[in-house]
Amino acid sequence: MSAPDLTTTLLSCQSPDPTIRQAAEAALSSAEQSNLADFFLALAAELSTEGKDVTVRQLAGLHFKNLLVAKDDALQSEKHDRWKALPVEQRAAIKSTAIGAMRSPVAVARHTAAQACAEIATIELPYKEWPEFLSILMENVTSPSSDDGVKISSLECLGFTCERIAVVSDIPEIAPDITDLMLTTIVDGIRPDRPDAIRLAAAQALRNSLAFTRKNMENENERNMIMKTICEATQSPDARVRAAAYECIVQIAFQYYDKLQSYMQTLFQLTFATIRNDEESVALQAIEFWSTLCEEEMELIELANECAEMGREVPPESVCVGYVKAALEHLCPLLTETLMKQDEDLAVDDDVWNLSMSGASCLTLVAATVLDDVVPVIMPFVQQNIQSENWRNREAATMAFSSILDGPSDESIGTYVNQAVPVLLSALSDSNDLVKDTTAWTIGKICDLHVRAIPADTFPTLVNGLASKLLTESPRVSSQACFGIHNLAAAFKNDEAAEKTGTNLLSQYMPTLLQTLLQVVDREDAVESNLRIGAFEAMSVLIQNSAPDVLNVLMQLLPAINDRLGQSFNMPCLTNEDKEQKEGIQGLLCGLIQVIAIKTTKEAILPFCDSIMTNFLQVLQTKNATCHEEALSATSAIATILEGDFVKYMTALQPFLMAGLRNFEAYQVCTCAVGLVGDISRSIENNIQPFCDEIMSALIEALQNASLHRSVKPPVLSCFGDIALAIGAAYEPYLQLSLMMLLQAAQTRAPDDDEELIDYVNTLREGILEGYTGIVQGLKDGNRAEVLLPYIEAIMGFLELLASDRRNDYDNEVLSKAVGLIGDIASCLGSQIKNHISKPYIFVLLNEGNGCGDQSIVSTSQWAMGVVQQAMA
Repeated sequence: MSAPDLTTTLLSCQSPDPTIRQAAEAALSSAEQSNLADFFLALAAELSTEGKDVTVRQLAGLHFKNLLVAKDDALQSEKHDRWKALPVEQRAAIKSTAIGAMRSPVAVARHTAAQACAEIATIELPYKEWPEFLSILMENVTSPSSDDGVKISSLECLGFTCERIAVVSDIPEIAPDITDLMLTTIVDGIRPDRPDAIRLAAAQALRNSLAFTRKNMENENERNMIMKTICEATQSPDARVRAAAYECIVQIAFQYYDKLQSYMQTLFQLTFATIRNDEESVALQAIEFWSTLCEEEMELIELANECAEMGREVPPESVCVGYVKAALEHLCPLLTETLMKQDEDLAVDDDVWNLSMSGASCLTLVAATVLDDVVPVIMPFVQQNIQSENWRNREAATMAFSSILDGPSDESIGTYVNQAVPVLLSALSDSNDLVKDTTAWTIGKICDLHVRAIPADTFPTLVNGLASKLLTESPRVSSQACFGIHNLAAAFKNDEAAEKTGTNLLSQYMPTLLQTLLQVVDREDAVESNLRIGAFEAMSVLIQNSAPDVLNVLMQLLPAINDRLGQSFNMPCLTNEDKEQKEGIQGLLCGLIQVIAIKTTKEAILPFCDSIMTNFLQVLQTKNATCHEEALSATSAIATILEGDFVKYMTALQPFLMAGLRNFEAYQVCTCAVGLVGDISRSIENNIQPFCDEIMSALIEALQNASLHRSVKPPVLSCFGDIALAIGAAYEPYLQLSLMMLLQAAQTRAPDDDEELIDYVNTLREGILEGYTGIVQGLKDGNRAEVLLPYIEAIMGFLELLASDRRNDYDNEVLSKAVGLIGDIASCLGSQIKNHISKPYIFVLLNEGNGCGDQSIVSTSQWAMGVVQQAMA
């Protein structure tokens, strides 16, 4: 593509006319495909040619950059490989042209060139290619003859490069000599005698480079130089430079906690002075330093506890020094000062992060770090100010109290909670909105974390106080009241007293609470502050934890909820926002029907099911994945409670069920559909057989789809067992393929050091064992157990792998299912598999099950041992 053509094409890509725009994009794509090297060079030339329209230069540079960047790791790797495949001499010409543009007198061109060159450097620097890159940037920054703009763009380029290298996966570690050059250039740029704009670019580059400077930070002289440079930058007259310097300090606290000791006195003084006196943007970063210290110390304390349990020494570099605890007497009063700097105009704006919010967040982390030690330091401030005449003091005291609730023990803070509840209930009627908001939030946290400390005689006042704020207050305060009711209801989870007596403390309030929350959903302003969602979630938890004596209340609520779902299909959708709101409501209503169905009886719900299922099927015709999740999950609840009577809905449901099973992109929907198949199998049993060809085909497709999220695969494997149990001997046509899938999955292993993958492999193995168990039991029930004999070798091989795999300990669920499968196989095939069940690994698993301490696993192991001994005899 010639230069004039490229100029025209780049401008056409910005055309408001879609026809012109699409044609231009197609032309650029064609140029990329026909000769990538020439296309890169043409874009670099367009970027670097002085006198060109600045918009065209910027578009050329951005397109150049985008040819090398992708959010998806696989596509990113592919783009990098395409660049590496270009001939060396052509790459050299492209790089020379692009990096030359950083000397342009035009600021936009320099900045865009910095971005483009950073992408090339991201690919080449880790492999020690493009050696002249850093020397050119160093010359640009350190040379007295370089224009300030050139220095800035060169430092920006370094910062962009470090930022990109840190997030690109599967590349070698940056060599020390390269980081040395980077640091030398950056430190030169951040010198006190440099102009503020240069120091800012250098400080931002330094922040991004800290991920690669472990070697430099290990060297005391170099570390002192880096810390001195950063601390000097915190004193810059430019607030942006000061903030950027503190961002560097935050990064050092995160990455080099073990190197802080020599500098903590200085950092203590600098951060405290900044928090107290500096501009908000700078003070926020100084607070972030202490928040980061808390997070690091929490991790180190947890590590120390783990080491103590195992009788091991904590590694020297992982010792918690206890900076937060040492600073507590001075840090807490400083943070409470920030709590009183509320921004009155932004008091109800969730999106603005200000000083008081940052202080509260930091105080929460402090409490989680030092636990009970925070109570005597903060509570005098709370008690002195919580009933102050000044609203700022009242709100700050309430916020301080809520901030320290998560950390201290019940014994340490319980007395204060007991005393505070009446005061807080009174404050729900405060004249100031922010005080009411924070008070409702605090009550919600008390209900969540210290519900046992609430005085019994204040329970009615508490419930009625929260309920009274649902309809009359601002959306923000009402949303916090929903949060309080949600947490209060959650405290009644697994309430053994309710099971014995048939009631609990919430029962008498349930009609009023549910009715009021239903009115909240209809508020015109319910979309604000997540009020509608909060109300629905509070209703859901109330229903889930309701006692048996409110079943009648739930059955009166059910038709009202179902009618709302039916009416929702007629809601007008003039905008995308209307559509999202409508679909959100439909999903939430499906969720409510689900929790009611779980609490009710078959006889009670049966008259409503035709109408409910009609509505669910209509929800499944929408194109919203979240709605589909909720509708499929709710259908599972209906299938479970109706048992065999659910079969009447199968013909209508089947197309939507298949669509869900094949929705590989929205994997949560796929997971819900798989779960629904399992529930239907258990409910209608062999009546599912006419639908099984399609269902099994979709399940196999799911396992064979490489792009499907891995979390879906364990439930799919387990689902084989559900279907086999349901249809018995009729499972035989699916046996070979499903066992092959189980065998393939059984080969998955996890590396020793990847805890996330170890957890996944355990979950996968649970699914495999459930699949095998269901298939064995189903074929046994169908008197076709002998068809398993050709596959026994593979199944037993998986059990042997479990017994021998000590690299990642399987959890109790895996052990339980493994010993259960051994018993099922022995019971099913008996002496026909005598040679297999007499192997040592079988007794390794059975003995582990017998000695694990979990009574249900011990019982299963003893049963399996008896069956095995019978088969061997």
